[in-house]
Amino acid sequence: MIDSIIILTFLIFNFMIFGYFLLINLIYFLTSVLSYRTLTKYIRQLRSIDFDELMGRAGAPPISILVPAFNEENTCVESIRSLLELQYSKYQILVINDGSSDKTMDKLIDAYDMVKTFTIPSGDLKTESVRGIYYSSRYDNLWLIDKENGGKADALNTGINYAKYNFFCALDADSVLEKDALIRIVRPFLEDGRTVASGGILRIINGSVMKDGALQEIRMPSNWLARFQILEYLRAFLSARLGWSVLNSSLIISGAFGLFRRNIVLKAGGYCNDTVGEDMELVVRLHRYCRENEIDYRISFVPDPVAWTECPETFSSLAKQRDRWQRGLVDSLSRHRKMLFNPKFGIVGMLGFPFFYFLEMLGPIVELGGYLVFLILVFTGKASFYFALSFFMVAVILGVSISLMSVVMEELTFRRYKRPGDLIRLFLIAVLENVGYRQFNTICRFKGVLTSMARKKSWEKFERKGFVEEIDHE
Repeated sequence: MIDSIIILTFLIFNFMIFGYFLLINLIYFLTSVLSYRTLTKYIRQLRSIDFDELMGRAGAPPISILVPAFNEENTCVESIRSLLELQYSKYQILVINDGSSDKTMDKLIDAYDMVKTFTIPSGDLKTESVRGIYYSSRYDNLWLIDKENGGKADALNTGINYAKYNFFCALDADSVLEKDALIRIVRPFLEDGRTVASGGILRIINGSVMKDGALQEIRMPSNWLARFQILEYLRAFLSARLGWSVLNSSLIISGAFGLFRRNIVLKAGGYCNDTVGEDMELVVRLHRYCRENEIDYRISFVPDPVAWTECPETFSSLAKQRDRWQRGLVDSLSRHRKMLFNPKFGIVGMLGFPFFYFLEMLGPIVELGGYLVFLILVFTGKASFYFALSFFMVAVILGVSISLMSVVMEELTFRRYKRPGDLIRLFLIAVLENVGYRQFNTICRFKGVLTSMARKKSWEKFERKGFVEEIDHE
């Protein structure tokens, strides 16, 4: 009798897991369809846009680029060099050295002939103390702020306080922007005055070649872990974020590249200092702030391939990153759970927030439990063939289909990987990453849920290798 109850419990739980996989993949499929329709329309619009003319319009606002840097000696000089080459009419670069213990500060001062000066901040966000302000004697739009260590959010708030312009772009110190990145990400602000934030797509730079601060050659990395992340980023940005953006329900703008209206962010309180997910928390809070204050707004996503970033190449580094991402997700949604199924917050409260809350935040618990129970039923011979086949279809085949849709969207639009065999590799990755890599991510995210319950706040950056500087001829 007891054995029967246990088996029945396992079966009921697995049917729940089956429903979870079916629901989350169907939602991903629907956002993919929505993304595809939006993306094809966007590509048609791009053909009729003269970006030189758009950049020259009086409406293209000046932008302050905020670059928080902590122990970035391997990449900071090249990253800033790429920013100095951006094609935009008027912008300033504010590098915020967040108490680095390596040679980040020395390298920047030497490379760009920084001279100490004094200036008064125009913002009033509370931050750690500033030790010094520097400007470049070679580039009049490059500034360096040296401050006591307070974390990435504190560094960004310092940058907001000292920013000269009403639009600021938050950027990681290791990110590399394409030359027309700013004019592309500012488009939503020019086309819709309600826009308060805009996010760009991130690409994996591992394996590609930098020369004189610019991306010289785009290559697929030789490391398979990095290759899996290429597909993962394509799916996350092209199949998911673009779709949620259409519904004005996007809850995430990557901290590696986003553009914000400064006066709204100041009113909303700036970045939160006591979370490891400051980028997502700010976006969720902007939704809440605008809704609660009856501000007509939009938070947009730009699907152009505009920013390149380095990803982890070891399992230990990837595990730390995904643990932190999940902790940030849990913290952001928990802080603002008032929005959950609250009609006051419109579609984001009734659809976007519940999706992230139940399927993304709690999903690792359900997913990992489902895998374990399913394996128990299979090895004990209690799972029927039809149930096993159905579980495999929704857990793997649907996931592969969505990944393949992301590859198709990439090939039909931007097609960044053009070397012989790259398309075949992408299709192969779309299949392989659903068996093994996805489950590893689930374990990492599950750990993130547990560590968030323990109130763990550490950042745990992975060690970056820096950029490839020379082309090795094959």
